[in-house]
Amino acid sequence: MLHEMSTDNQFYAITVCRIEPENNTHLVLEAFSRQTELPLVAVGNWKNSEYGLGLLEKYAGFPHIHLLDPIYDSEKINALRSNAFVYVHGHSAGGTNPSLVEAMFLSLPVFAFDCAYNRYTTENQCVYWSNADELYSYISRYEKAKLAGIGKNMKFIADNRYRWNTIVAKYESLFA
Repeated sequence: MLHEMSTDNQFYAITVCRIEPENNTHLVLEAFSRQTELPLVAVGNWKNSEYGLGLLEKYAGFPHIHLLDPIYDSEKINALRSNAFVYVHGHSAGGTNPSLVEAMFLSLPVFAFDCAYNRYTTENQCVYWSNADELYSYISRYEKAKLAGIGKNMKFIADNRYRWNTIVAKYESLFA
């Protein structure tokens, strides 16, 4: 891991992704670098591309930004995610993303990049951003009560849309 951190206080944001331009990691890091109140834990493959290495070089020195190497142990990554305050999702391509759905199952409030895939997955029920300025604005003025409501909505959507029994039933009706 690049930075160790404690997850005792549940007051940090988390993002989990492949470090690729279409996942807008540069925008997430830029927004979080402008403030120091809400720490960010960013988990990804920083060393697999010039893009990732550049971000690592630029943001590794920020004490409130914790850049972690990929975590493939499901218990460890779930502990990090479940102890977070908010999930930041920067993916802008590819459809329904597993890391977003996993965060939804954990009742995490979501700040998602504004694209059709993310709006569909979250049923237009989370906070959407399209650039670093918007994301910075949201993380600078979040309201705990509003975010708690978003987290409850994310859990409700995940429970009703992304459970295996629901998915299997939809396929069965399609083939019938």
